[in-house]
Amino acid sequence: MSFKSLGLSDAIANAVAKKGYTNPSPIQAKAIPEVLRGKDILASAQTGTGKTAGFTLPILELLSKQPQQKGKRKIRALILTPTRELAAQILDNIKDYSINLNLKSTVIFGGVNQNPQKRALNAGVDILVATPGRLLDLEQQKALSLSQVDLLVLDEADRMLDMGFIRDIKKVIALLPKKRQNLLFSATFSKEIKKLSNEFLVNPTLVEATPENTTVEKIKQRVIRVDRARKTDLLIKLIKDGEWSQVLVFTRTKHGANRLSQKMEKKGITSAAIHGNKTQGARTRALKGFKDNTVRVLVATDIAARGLDIPLLPHVVNFELPNIPEDYVHRIGRTGRAGANGEALSLVCIDENSYLKSIERLIKISIESSMVKGFEVDPTIKAEDPNPQRRNQRSGKGRNFKNKSNSSNNRKKKENKNGSSAFKYNSKGNAKPRRKN
Repeated sequence: MSFKSLGLSDAIANAVAKKGYTNPSPIQAKAIPEVLRGKDILASAQTGTGKTAGFTLPILELLSKQPQQKGKRKIRALILTPTRELAAQILDNIKDYSINLNLKSTVIFGGVNQNPQKRALNAGVDILVATPGRLLDLEQQKALSLSQVDLLVLDEADRMLDMGFIRDIKKVIALLPKKRQNLLFSATFSKEIKKLSNEFLVNPTLVEATPENTTVEKIKQRVIRVDRARKTDLLIKLIKDGEWSQVLVFTRTKHGANRLSQKMEKKGITSAAIHGNKTQGARTRALKGFKDNTVRVLVATDIAARGLDIPLLPHVVNFELPNIPEDYVHRIGRTGRAGANGEALSLVCIDENSYLKSIERLIKISIESSMVKGFEVDPTIKAEDPNPQRRNQRSGKGRNFKNKSNSSNNRKKKENKNGSSAFKYNSKGNAKPRRKN
């Protein structure tokens, strides 16, 4: 089967071939013909299986066949995504695949100056890739109009729901023409996704290239058991001894990503962190350095689990397991892309046993587990809450931690203007405010 046999023009098939792809992936083979027929689509495919081309290629085909608009181009296709990185990646793919077509596209997202985005929109575009927040912001400013949209795509819809975008999505849908083609693509299906699809898809065709929530077969998954306090040293050893040149490492928190990246640098391993608190410029520089191999280790939170497309990425490490098992599927899907082999390694301490069990139930396999000599698990260590904030609060280290003795001490420390205590205490130690003279 070829891309041309799916109904794509020579102009698009040649652009795809230039990117090095000759045969469509299963999701592309199933989705592209249905989109070209004008059907609404509800599609599920593992991350890294060519899902993006499954909707961008037929959209380009459909738009290229429509008569050219007179005057300024109007937005005819809208692609909504949850993250900036994914939005930028989709635009790159669209530009590569439309190189032989007379179509214009652009991307808008938050975290950067909106003026260049406004100028691009004012020049006229056929295809707009956007994150929901910035899209609604610019629409309210009358910088764009969605009145001519023929095609709507919700990509990584499950992630958008996880990030709380449901209200924004519904606001965007309300701004679109009622008659349009709708495509919903997601790596995982949930009850919430199916409910959303029932609200705006019309007689959709269900496209599933792989079983729900499964992981790519060519990814070798393994677990190394290690105590929480020794994870960093073990990771450094694995990277150095294995001479790993490109490693994507996932942490649960932004602060954890920063700390781990800094520790890598101190051990002579070039590293950068990428998460929601970083500016868009910093995130772009970190990702560029990782792709061109000037940065050896990229430490990321789950915001980067969707949208990072690094060709032939050999290693993904879960420094900490995600508390949402579906996020594990997205994390390890950064390797083993486009049919390549890859390794997904998880460093698991006793605190994370419940997370591991949830992941194994989801993917329906038992992941191979082992220990590294010199880093064996200490059997005397008891499990703690894997959430550091809750753990610190319970141990008295958290900012919100309070107990009776602390409250009493704080009252006793309070002084009035004359330097005496503002409270008097009875024989039982209970405090009462002193009367003012």
